[in-house]
Amino acid sequence: MVSRVIPVDPFDLVIFGGTGDLARRKILPGLYRRYCAGQMPEDARIIGAARGEMDDAGYRDFVREAIVEFSPPKEQNAEQIDGFLSRLHFIVIDAKGTGGWSDLAALMRDGVVRAFYFSVAPGLFGDLATRLHAHAIADDDSRIVVEKPFGRDLATAKALNKVLAEHFDEHQIYRIDHYLGKETVQNLMAVRFGNILFEPLWNAQYVDHIQITVAETVGVGGRGSYYDKSGAMRDMVQNHLMQLICLIAMEPPSHFDPDAVRDEKLKVIRALDPLAPDEIVRGQYLADEDQPGYLVDCEDPASKTESFIAMKMHISNWRWKGTPIYVRTGKRLRARASEIAVVFKDPPHNIFGEQEDRRGNVLVIRLQPNEGMNLRVTIKEPGPGGMRLVEVPLDMSFAEALGPDAEDIPDAYERLIMDVIRGNQTLFMRGDEVEAAWAWTDPIIAAWEAKGDKPKGYDAGSSGPEDALMLLHRDGRRWREIRE
Repeated sequence: MVSRVIPVDPFDLVIFGGTGDLARRKILPGLYRRYCAGQMPEDARIIGAARGEMDDAGYRDFVREAIVEFSPPKEQNAEQIDGFLSRLHFIVIDAKGTGGWSDLAALMRDGVVRAFYFSVAPGLFGDLATRLHAHAIADDDSRIVVEKPFGRDLATAKALNKVLAEHFDEHQIYRIDHYLGKETVQNLMAVRFGNILFEPLWNAQYVDHIQITVAETVGVGGRGSYYDKSGAMRDMVQNHLMQLICLIAMEPPSHFDPDAVRDEKLKVIRALDPLAPDEIVRGQYLADEDQPGYLVDCEDPASKTESFIAMKMHISNWRWKGTPIYVRTGKRLRARASEIAVVFKDPPHNIFGEQEDRRGNVLVIRLQPNEGMNLRVTIKEPGPGGMRLVEVPLDMSFAEALGPDAEDIPDAYERLIMDVIRGNQTLFMRGDEVEAAWAWTDPIIAAWEAKGDKPKGYDAGSSGPEDALMLLHRDGRRWREIRE
C-alpha cells in the first residue's frame, strides 16, 4: 500500500508563540515532516512571531535544534532540513502593543492562504485578533487556530467566543484538539459508517456498555500550579474525552462535511444526562518511594483538585438509552494507554452452557501507544474434549497491517495544520459545541466544590482509587486492565 500525499495550496503560516514549547515540540517538527513528505508547496512560508529578540538566522537555528531533538534520526536529512529552514522567517512582535505589527503586515503576501496559529495563552487571543484586523493583516479568507483551554467554564468560553467573533467568522476559527487528529480516532468514523458489519449493532440493543480510558504514568510535574487550576475534569474530560464520546455515539451525518459532522456531535452533548454524585469518583495520586504525591507537585497541601476522575455517563436518546459509558482518566497510573472499548452483549440464548471466564465480543480502538483496533470473538478451543470456547482477538495494529507505510502516518498536529490550510473544519470544534460541553460540565464541578469533598488518594502505579473499581463492580462489570 502506498500512502497518497495531497499537496496543499501555497500559504503563509504565522505562529504566534513561535518560540514556545508547543511550537518547538510539535508544530515545527510536524511541519518539517510534511515538507519531507512533499506536501508543502515550494512557495509556502512559515513565520515565527514572539517577543524574544531574534532574527531570521537565529530562528532557523532554533528550529534546526527542535527538529534534531524531536524528529526521528532517520528523518534528519541535512539537505531537507536546509530546504525547510529556507522557508522560515521571524518577526519580533508585541501581542499587547504596537511593536512588530507593521513589519508583519509588510511580510504578508496576496494570493496565498493566510493562517495564524495562536500558540499562546488564551488571554492573548483577543489582543491578537484585534491587531490582525487593525493592521489589515487578516482578510476574509484568513484562518486562525486556537489552542485549548477554550475557557474554564461556560461564562469564560462564551466571552472567548465573543471576542473571536468580533473579528472572525465561525468558518475562519479552528479550535484545535489534537485527539481528533489521531489516525485511530478518524478510523472510528470509517469503521462505523463505512462498514455495514458494525452500524446495525451500534446501539443499546446490542452494546452492553462502553469504556473510555486515557491513562498516563507521569504526574503533573512542572505544570503543577497550572494543572491545579483545572484538574482532570477541565483538562481532559470537557474536551478530549467529550470529543471521543461524540464520535462514538453520534448519528451518521448526512454528508461527511464539517457542519454535518459537528451538528451530530452537538446533539450527543445536548443528550447527556446530568450526573448523580455516586456516578463520579475523583482521586489524587499519593507519594511513593521515588516520587512526590500530587499535593507536593501542585505546591498546595490543601488542594482538592483531582488528578484522576472516573464517571458513569448516560445519553438519553433512542440509540443509547440504557447503555452506560464509563470514562476514566488520570495521572501516575499503571501504564500509559488511551483506548475505547465497545463491549457487546452476550447472545440471548447460550447453547453451549455457562463457561468460566467467557467475556464475549469487545471492539477495542487503541489511540496510544501502538495505534490500532482489535475485535475479540469467541471460537472453539482447538483439540479434543468437547466444545470448550475461548476468546481470541482479530488484531489490526497499524504498524503490522500497513507495514512500512505505517511509519508515514502523520502526527495529529501535522494532519490538523494541513486541514487548516485546506479550509477543512471537520476535525475542529465549533463554538456552540464548546459551549454545550461547558454547560454540561459546569454543574458537576459546582456540585463537588459546594460539597467540599477531598479527592480519594490512590497509589502511584495503580489503576486509580478503589471507588473507581466499584463504579463498575456494583453494575456487575469491571474495567479493562490498563496496559502499555
